[in-house]
Amino acid sequence: MKKVLVTRKLLKKNEERISKIWNAKLNADDKIYSQEKLIELSKDCDGILCSILDTIDKKLIDRLSEKVKIISNFAAGFGNIDIKAASKRNIVVTNTPDVLTDATAEITMLLILGAARRAYEGIHWARNQKWQWGNDCLLGKQLSGSRLGILGMGRIGRAVAKRAKAFGMKIHYHNRSKLKPDLENSAIYHKNIKSLFSVSDILSINCSSTEKTKDIINKKTLEFFPKGAIITNSARGDLIEDDAMIEALKNKKIFSLGLDVYKGEPNIHPEYLNLQNVFILPHLGSATEKTRFDMADLAINNIEEFFEKGKCKNTIN
Repeated sequence: MKKVLVTRKLLKKNEERISKIWNAKLNADDKIYSQEKLIELSKDCDGILCSILDTIDKKLIDRLSEKVKIISNFAAGFGNIDIKAASKRNIVVTNTPDVLTDATAEITMLLILGAARRAYEGIHWARNQKWQWGNDCLLGKQLSGSRLGILGMGRIGRAVAKRAKAFGMKIHYHNRSKLKPDLENSAIYHKNIKSLFSVSDILSINCSSTEKTKDIINKKTLEFFPKGAIITNSARGDLIEDDAMIEALKNKKIFSLGLDVYKGEPNIHPEYLNLQNVFILPHLGSATEKTRFDMADLAINNIEEFFEKGKCKNTIN
């Protein structure tokens, strides 16, 4: 029977399933394994089911046992894995696309609403019962009629666009290439980020993390936005240069910020915790029971398909 290392605790039904199929090494305490521990635990395994918080870099991959033939990532993204290093070791890497699209799009709308309508301040005032209604009390930004810029019009970006249109927002986007009309659904394409940012009353970051997109929101690109714009990020934490963003929030260039992802998670830049115009969540993008079950189920399916056929439709490399 093949052995599979599961680096994080899964839902009970997922763990029961994987344990029936293979000899599964489960993480009952849901600890974040160090790289040394991960190497040690996987030395007699045929595959690894890992999470986005596991750093599977070249240094780790080069030390993995020859037995390891597949790394199944419990995420749609795969920026935590060195794909080139895995390919050199003939290790297949897979991900879990599609199944978390709706849940992530929903959390993106929560970020947009929370940032636009000053939810953090409102919750604080209400809990402390230190508020009094007035015509100018906690005035925020209205979504209807505003221009939503979407950076990355993939599955999640398009799902956000669909929901935002229901709020009466006008959709603009930048993508690696212009979408076909049926996918574009009347959204306005911008060839570069300067053009997109300049018309974005609100920006939703939904692109992948790559060498080209890391710190794509920085001191220079923040100047492209209209004064008082709103920015939200439900994609990856390393897409924003934190110090530049904090400066823009303080000087009111950016009205507010909504975050579900951060550099160095679970750590959050301390300045974000001190600013009233930052609406933060603890990486809840895919955190619904249905989505987390479906993600783990697909991650298991990927391993099963690879062991049976020697290939998998969700292979990245």
